[in-house]
Amino acid sequence: MYLYKVQFFPSCNARHVFISHIGTWKKQIAVKMNIFRLVGDLSHLLAILLLLWKIWKTRSCAGVSGKSQIMFGLVYITRYLDLFTNFISIYNTTMKAIFIAVAIATIYLIYFKFKATYDSNHDTFRMEFLIVPVGGLAFLVNHDFTALEILWTFSIYLESVAILPQLFMISKTGEAETITSHYLFALGSYRALYIVNWVYRYYFEGFFDLIAIVAGCVQTILYCDFFYLYVTKVMHGKKLSLPA
Repeated sequence: MYLYKVQFFPSCNARHVFISHIGTWKKQIAVKMNIFRLVGDLSHLLAILLLLWKIWKTRSCAGVSGKSQIMFGLVYITRYLDLFTNFISIYNTTMKAIFIAVAIATIYLIYFKFKATYDSNHDTFRMEFLIVPVGGLAFLVNHDFTALEILWTFSIYLESVAILPQLFMISKTGEAETITSHYLFALGSYRALYIVNWVYRYYFEGFFDLIAIVAGCVQTILYCDFFYLYVTKVMHGKKLSLPA
């Protein structure tokens, strides 16, 4: 009987899996690019650039949840701590740097440059109700009990629920601007495409990461109502609104 140790290392939105035979590194299955992952990454990038462009063009962050953006910032920073220590590819490193930079820039615009336009009266979701349980879960359920692995797992869990303050805010205000709706649709599409990517990788590569898959499914489910409203309203030229 063969014993295998599996250790996971974070990359852009996928991971390298290293398998060792009785403690000796023997095989490396590198993450392979496929069309679903590529389009998912581009959809993710499009989403955050759309939001940044919306804030900068209108000189306003009205309708944008600063709390969601803080949590997404935490997601990128804790996931990509290996930016300077674990080189995978130029594409991978570039995407990591862009996500971190754009997240910080968005938070800066919301809480500093255009602070006067930030709607704190409606952005009232309690972040600690998400961050604390997610932190505890990452500490208890992870692939490997190391600092980087726990932080990577924390980022996966937190990303699955980080959009809740934004959806909660839209529910309270009753509607969302068209560009904000496009941002949310692109963000939800990214995760849905990654689910297809995981199915593809499992079928062709035998790759399976239960933590990432479960968290990704939870995140996609949270977008289901929004997807329906986007298709039935925004795509027909109407403003998007969520039930209060």
